[in-house]
Amino acid sequence: MIVLGLILLLVGLLADIGILVTLGVILAVIGAILALLGSTGRAVGGRNHWF
Repeated sequence: MIVLGLILLLVGLLADIGILVTLGVILAVIGAILALLGSTGRAVGGRNHWF
């Protein structure tokens, strides 16, 4: 999710499309939060593992 957010952010900046920049930032932040919670061993969304 972080990678998708960064890709959308870069495409949005290069193409000057504001909605893609906004979506990219939101996805990158949510991905970072989920990665942080998952690395601490906390269950995310009721699941202990994502795989």
